[in-house]
Amino acid sequence: MRKISTEVAVIGAGPAGLCAAIEAAKAGAQVMLFDENVLPGGQLFKQIHKFFGSKEHLAGIRGYEIGRQLLKEVEQSGAQVMLNSVAYGIFPGLSIGVVQGEHHYEVTAKKIILAAGGKENYMSFPGSTLPGVMGAGAAQTLINVNRVMPGKRVLMVGSGNVGLIVSYQLLQAGISVAAIVEGAPLIGGYGVHAGKIRRAGVPILVSHTIKEAYGKNAVEGVVIAALDEQWKIIPGSEQDMAVDTICLAVGLSPMTELAWMAGCEFIFIPALGGHVPMHDENMATTNPDLLVAGDVTGVEEASSAMEEGKLAGIAAAEALGYLDAGEAEKRKTEVRQRLSILRTGLFGEKRRSAKSSQIDAMKNYLKKNLPGGGM
Repeated sequence: MRKISTEVAVIGAGPAGLCAAIEAAKAGAQVMLFDENVLPGGQLFKQIHKFFGSKEHLAGIRGYEIGRQLLKEVEQSGAQVMLNSVAYGIFPGLSIGVVQGEHHYEVTAKKIILAAGGKENYMSFPGSTLPGVMGAGAAQTLINVNRVMPGKRVLMVGSGNVGLIVSYQLLQAGISVAAIVEGAPLIGGYGVHAGKIRRAGVPILVSHTIKEAYGKNAVEGVVIAALDEQWKIIPGSEQDMAVDTICLAVGLSPMTELAWMAGCEFIFIPALGGHVPMHDENMATTNPDLLVAGDVTGVEEASSAMEEGKLAGIAAAEALGYLDAGEAEKRKTEVRQRLSILRTGLFGEKRRSAKSSQIDAMKNYLKKNLPGGGM
C-alpha cells in the first residue's frame, strides 16, 4: 500500500468536485481530485442542452462545453487529478482508501470535500428485470457519450426535467419515443421542456404508470394504465405499447455512503432525495474536516452543484489559512447570492426550503453538542 498526503482531497470529479478543486487550488492549497471514471466531468458531458438562468449561471452554454471549460481550469489551477480511482472508505484520522487498478493507496488529508453525486432510483414492476429496462441517465450516456442507441422505440417513465430532456435527446438521436408516462397528475419538469416534447408529437400521459413489461429475452412491449386519486390502477384503462426499451426517470438519491462511514450526522429530507448529511453555510458537516457539495447534499441541478463546490473549496482554503476571513467571506457571499437566485421560483422554492431545513438542523446540532454552540 502506497501512502499519499495532501491538504485537500476532493472525492468526485463531477460539476461540484471540479469547482471545489479549482477554488481550493487557486487559493494556493495542495489539492488531489479522485474519480472512479475514465474521464472527469460527471453528468456535464452527457448534457448537450443549453443551461438556463443568467450569464452568471452560464446560461446559453451547453453542458459538455461547461465541462471542457472546468477541466481546463483544473489543469491551470495545479490540482492533481487521479482517474480510474475508487475511493472506497473514509477512516479515522481523515484517511481515504483508494484503489486505482492494481494499486492501493492510503490518502491522508487535512480537509476532505465529498462530491460523490447521486445515483438513479429504480422502479419495480412485472418484467422490470428484462434487458431493455434502464435508467434514463444510462440511456443519456449511451447516446451522448458513447454514441450508441439503447433501442429503437422507447417508453419514458417520469416527467421531471431528466425524463423530458432525455426524451428530447433520444428523438434527436433518431430514436422513437412512444410516450412519457407520469404517475402524478401534473408534469414534474419545466414547461419549456414539456412543450418541445409535445410539439414533437410525443404524448405525455399524467396519472399513468406501467402495469407490466413483457418479452421473451428482452423488452418487446409494455402495458400502461391510468391511476385514480389513490394511485390505484383503474380497471379497463390498460394500453398495450410496442417498445423495445423502457427508460426510468424516477428520481435520484444522494450517494452518501462515504459520509456515513465518516460518522456524519444525517437528516431525512424527502425533497432532497432522502437521508442527507447535515451541513452548515460553508458546506462543513458535523465532522468539521469533511465538507460536502453537489448531489450528495441533496439532489439539485448541475448549476447548484457547481456553486456548492465553489463554496466548499473556498471554505477549505480559508480553514487552511490560504484566504483571510474578509476575502473568504466576500467570495462566499457572492456564491450564496447565486445559489439563492437558483433556488427561487416555482421549482426552486421547494429546494430553498429543504436546504434551509438542512442548515437549521446543523445549527441545532451544534448548539447541543459544542460548548460555544452555533456557527
